[in-house]
Amino acid sequence: MREEPLLDIAEVARRSGLAPSALRFYEKKGLIAAAGRNGLRRTYHPDVLERLELITCARSAGLSVAEIGRFLVARPSDADLRDRMADKARTLDEQIGRLTRLRDSLRHAAVCDHEPIVDCPQFKRAVGNVSAPATTPGGSSSRPTRPSG
Repeated sequence: MREEPLLDIAEVARRSGLAPSALRFYEKKGLIAAAGRNGLRRTYHPDVLERLELITCARSAGLSVAEIGRFLVARPSDADLRDRMADKARTLDEQIGRLTRLRDSLRHAAVCDHEPIVDCPQFKRAVGNVSAPATTPGGSSSRPTRPSG
């Protein structure tokens, strides 16, 4: 089995969409590790791209660099971290619910014939639901109310 060639920092930056400074920052924080250097340039194993996808996804979900660092080394016995991740998942569920209701409100506004659109009763009702808390698993429903008009 042939080992894949190392990628220099510029190639990792290009493929990941992250700035080289972000890669150096993640390395300094222990989230990724360079395989070595080619002259003055850091080199990385190609599997660093998968790790960077996970980091990018976690960052977009609102996890801090410290939280990501703890998650990357977590063991099944880390009950505290599991509890924090479950809390984060609940927060994301609430955000997803609000964004879904907002999307539905905007979709209604895009086809609404009421003049002005902001005075449309269905739109007002939908917008009022945007900031409402999402129902929790086991609750009545996690589906957003859709405008009907």
